[in-house]
Amino acid sequence: MNLRSIFPILVSLACLPARAQTPVPAPGSPPAYEMAPLFQASEVLDPSLLAGPYHRVRESAYGDGYLVHFTIDSDFGTYECVGIRDLRRCVWEIQAIASLVAVSKGDLFAEGLRKSVEAPIDAVKNIVTHPGKSVKQVPHTVGHFFNKLGTSLDNAARKSAEGKQSSPGGEGKGIGDAFKNVAGFDKAKLECARELGVDPYSDNPRLQEEMEKVTWAFFAGGLPLRIGAAVVSTGASVALTATEVVGLPEDIYDVTPSELKFQDRKALEAMGMSPQKIDAVFANPNVSISVRHQMVRSLARLNGPGREEIINVIISCDTSWRAHFFRDVLRLLEKRGQIQPYTAYGAYGRLAVAQTADGTIEVPAPVDYVIWSEEVAGFANRVDLTSAKHRLILQGQLSERAASELKAAGWEIVPLP
Repeated sequence: MNLRSIFPILVSLACLPARAQTPVPAPGSPPAYEMAPLFQASEVLDPSLLAGPYHRVRESAYGDGYLVHFTIDSDFGTYECVGIRDLRRCVWEIQAIASLVAVSKGDLFAEGLRKSVEAPIDAVKNIVTHPGKSVKQVPHTVGHFFNKLGTSLDNAARKSAEGKQSSPGGEGKGIGDAFKNVAGFDKAKLECARELGVDPYSDNPRLQEEMEKVTWAFFAGGLPLRIGAAVVSTGASVALTATEVVGLPEDIYDVTPSELKFQDRKALEAMGMSPQKIDAVFANPNVSISVRHQMVRSLARLNGPGREEIINVIISCDTSWRAHFFRDVLRLLEKRGQIQPYTAYGAYGRLAVAQTADGTIEVPAPVDYVIWSEEVAGFANRVDLTSAKHRLILQGQLSERAASELKAAGWEIVPLP
């Protein structure tokens, strides 16, 4: 039996507990595992990310064994970010909020409000005088990278369907709540997001409120959106671009949410997913429209059997942060697949995996800094992995100990920017 034929068996075995035994260090020997380190933000971040006109990252940061946790103080609230990628996205959104606030203080915005005479005055007044409260986002952790998924598919689908689907922006009651069904408003908001280079379906409440406020003033007032000049005036770093930070496909801005839903459903049907599984993907309130579209888009470009296992992980994302992280996993897998084509796919815990033509199993890891922990050791020495060649596709860094131990366990480490 060749390795390709046993790939589905390996995937199913991955749900079993690791058989590696916890080593007991001899007296006077180094500890069996490393402790998650503390970091200085100024030592791991580019200056453009560390501070700007509207934000500053606190110097003290900590690792969870995979990603670094940062706290951002900004003019628009305090944000907890998990990982450098999450921090980049947050900094970019803070700069976008500043641009929108600058626009809302300008003459064109005032003119737009004056011209929107058909809009309910009380609703407009409410969003102008009571902008969104500063929000402190709840921190999350990667955790359980390689563990068995804790919730069955049926339970995940049921809970997602029962959960109340909140609109983008969470608790903020912006102008979009009252006017989201006005013909043309959705497209106007998409154009606003495009000019800012941000995710139109971001889960940042303050960003959503400011986008809706500015979009409504220009849209209802019959004026063309002019956000671009304000972006320059905020001092946004030239080191950051929307493509690098957000990585959104252009069609996010070109079609409405309902059109994206139609496209994604058709793409999943073309992959052979059942109607029940497709419904469960759309029912998960933790997967935003844009994140879902990006994940489906990546999967559609990864031809081969086993993608259903990856769909199961998408369905089981229990926080929006986990959905963002898994989106990054699939991006990395897609990027690697352009260099090394794959023949089959699967999932180990909360990571997608793929198999090459020669039977090698590759595991993408979009992380910051991995240490040699008990969890990583258990994964690296899995019995079901030792029967095949295996590579870690790394976007980030390993501690010296983790690199040494992984190589000793037979792992090939392939860095990918």
